[in-house]
Amino acid sequence: MDESLAEASPSAVDSPPVSDGDGRVYLVPYRWWREAQDPQPGSGLRGVPYAACQTPTSYGMKIINNLFSSDLVFNLRRDGDLREDEDDGSRGRCYALLGSDLWAQSLNRHTDSDLTVKTNGSFLFTEDSTTDAYPLILRISVIRETNILVVKISKKDNAVENYKRASKIFGIDSEPVRIWDFSGRTNLILMEEWNRVPLDCNSKSDQEVVLEVQVSALLENMICKSEAKKDNLQLDQSKLTGSCYGDPLMCNGSLGYSDSDLQNGSLKGGGLFGLRGLDNLGNTCFMNSSLQCLVHTPKLVEYFHGNYRKEINAQNPLGMKGELAMAFGDLLRNLCTVDRSPVVPHVFKGKLARFAPQFSGFNQHDSQELLAFLLDGLHEDLNRVKHKPYVEAKDASGRSDEEVADEYWGNHLARNDSIIVDICQGQYKSTLVCPVCSKVSITFDPFMYLSLPLPSTTMRTMAVTVFSTDGSIEPSTYTINVPKSGKLKDLIRALGVASSLKEDESLLIAEVYANCIIRFLDEPSDSISLIRDEDRLAAYRLPKDAEKSPLVVFVHQRLEEHYILSKRTNWKGFGVPLVTTLPDVVDGSTIRKLFLKLLSPFRKSKDSGLDDEEDKCTSISSETNLNMEAESECMPNEVADVSDTGGEFEFHLTDEKSKIMQSKIEMDEPTSLPTTSKHLFVLVCWKSKVLEQYDTNLLNTLPEIYKFRLFPKRSQDSCTLYACLEAFLKEEPLGPEDMWYCPSCKKHQQATKKLDLWRLPEVLVIHLKRFQYTRYTKNKLETLVDFPIRDLDLTNYIAGTPEQISNNYQLYAVSNHYGNMGGGHYTAFVYHEGENRWYDFDDRNVIPIAEESIKTSAAYVLFYRRT
Repeated sequence: MDESLAEASPSAVDSPPVSDGDGRVYLVPYRWWREAQDPQPGSGLRGVPYAACQTPTSYGMKIINNLFSSDLVFNLRRDGDLREDEDDGSRGRCYALLGSDLWAQSLNRHTDSDLTVKTNGSFLFTEDSTTDAYPLILRISVIRETNILVVKISKKDNAVENYKRASKIFGIDSEPVRIWDFSGRTNLILMEEWNRVPLDCNSKSDQEVVLEVQVSALLENMICKSEAKKDNLQLDQSKLTGSCYGDPLMCNGSLGYSDSDLQNGSLKGGGLFGLRGLDNLGNTCFMNSSLQCLVHTPKLVEYFHGNYRKEINAQNPLGMKGELAMAFGDLLRNLCTVDRSPVVPHVFKGKLARFAPQFSGFNQHDSQELLAFLLDGLHEDLNRVKHKPYVEAKDASGRSDEEVADEYWGNHLARNDSIIVDICQGQYKSTLVCPVCSKVSITFDPFMYLSLPLPSTTMRTMAVTVFSTDGSIEPSTYTINVPKSGKLKDLIRALGVASSLKEDESLLIAEVYANCIIRFLDEPSDSISLIRDEDRLAAYRLPKDAEKSPLVVFVHQRLEEHYILSKRTNWKGFGVPLVTTLPDVVDGSTIRKLFLKLLSPFRKSKDSGLDDEEDKCTSISSETNLNMEAESECMPNEVADVSDTGGEFEFHLTDEKSKIMQSKIEMDEPTSLPTTSKHLFVLVCWKSKVLEQYDTNLLNTLPEIYKFRLFPKRSQDSCTLYACLEAFLKEEPLGPEDMWYCPSCKKHQQATKKLDLWRLPEVLVIHLKRFQYTRYTKNKLETLVDFPIRDLDLTNYIAGTPEQISNNYQLYAVSNHYGNMGGGHYTAFVYHEGENRWYDFDDRNVIPIAEESIKTSAAYVLFYRRT
């Protein structure tokens, strides 16, 4: 072998062994590495020094800073004249390449010593910046005749932001760059290359080794001073107290500048920070919207630009080992720079998918659900309580609400203490009252955000026909508006007002199908969303004192003739069932009298003809006719041996569904209620002659709940934010699925619940419940909520009297959702104090927006801060 080649061979190179650990390689400031080493002479690990230089054109490589090149290319040449004990890292830019084990050792030594914060003239190291690192892909090839390593950093392999950082870190035009390899990785690359290529081959190898390096954020401190000079920012380095991250101009713990340089989001020398968009990775607009609102929360910005890592609780079983907090902190600091280029949130999205699989993939999700997970996850990762004590809630036992509330809040803080609790959590009072024994239960619970319903906003138009049960008035159809999310009691209340219901009357609502009552709607707490637009409802006016009395339900049939091969007759259902109360003693004669009384409003006058009666029928009556002929399959079709006794009607007992004709009711025989039902169902057979005496069109009229072409389109619903809050705080009964276990009754009861705000947080997050789900439907409410921008005053809504500065709030961010349940798009409106104006964050696009454009029907989550 030639002597020059033997001298350059890697076997002759003194280098450290290949690092053990997880196989990762870290690039850190050399001076930071040296400060963490044993000061005793000879105790340190020997590294291999390299000097970076431009790529010679004789090897056909691209020159660094070539405008036509998409790659960053430079050479690493071993500097044999440089000794480690002579290099203090102060000349130019000096880096160290470490394996994961040495990286971990250095971190531990810095953490355990007083080296957590050190300045060295032009930059500093802080505890929170030491673990920040981002991946950088290097492609390394070898020039065999000189053992020079050719390093190529390509835009194709790396994120745009990371490529820009690499260009500044390895920019060898401005000052020398040296790298000490303590990982043994460069020596391994050289040895593998010499073992692979024949010895007589002296040309550059075409083989590229791909190496992923974790680049420490500390490196950007080293170029902070030079970049600041270049941009004429005149930074006072003695005031720097934080780390440089994400952007080379960020050099302290308060958004990258000293307090005197920061003026409400802007720099004295010009430039605004915090106006960077987020790339949409594929249906991630929901994530981008929530993140932009959070990262523009002033208290969080201040916290995550400080030394927050010392509060990470990696042992919390409810947390994510601090990884979510670090990913969020990295992203926040990356967004809060003067750079306007969009950020690609790959790392954060990966952490999110790892710890919350429901957000993995590229499906659209709910921004509020993400926000709830993120706030809870950040709290657990940053919980200052390492060992949560067991706390048992005590009964109020006659104590004052103030004392009990403080006790509950103290118990909560004993287990939960984080920046999220400090600024985002409040407390409300929950009062439950048993409807049976009047037992009262009071608790004081924490909240992270308020989910407010939209009260009486998106209204539903419903048509219901009201019948009398005493034959005093003819039926009338009323069109009413009720909340889509309302209960049956809301429908009854609105219908009672429309029909001028008397104080001693009540309404019983029934669903009618094919001339039969298929069910009574008698549960006030049932949701009206279970009633379809094509259903038909009849309401019956009953005396209040007869609400629990047995009823008699009359179902109508008439005889029809039709010819196929011969004349045939059959009974067919028609009309709306009529209802009235049943006396204690009942016989056939009583049944007949009750029925005739109910028919009084339908009887034609003697001096009016059929034509006049037909003229009375309105267009809606003809259009909404029950069409009994097409729907009477549930009625008994063929009825044999119905004798003509000369009476107008015949009465037969039937079942609840009116499908079976049972015994005939004789006029002089008593009739009793069936044992299987609390109501008496009677099938009335009308003779042909008697039909002419009554207005059967009126009896047949029962429109559908809602027929689109019959009702004009209404204007957009609107309400105030205060109305939403009042709906949230009003007393209401629990649903059947949310029964409360009463300790006095020893059973679950449908108690009434009342919420009151007791303690308000520094940052108040309000979720408007636009999305509604039922067993059969899902819907988005497009209600325009009028919310205050500058002065949300909650003084009148606070039940407690805790000591706090103010109950007034100012809006600073809004998460918007445009579209419907099947699809849509999320954006964010954020107020920027530096320019005293609002900005629209639409993924990667950030544009100014007028304040009067903030209030839209797309507003979904509101972010307020106390003033």
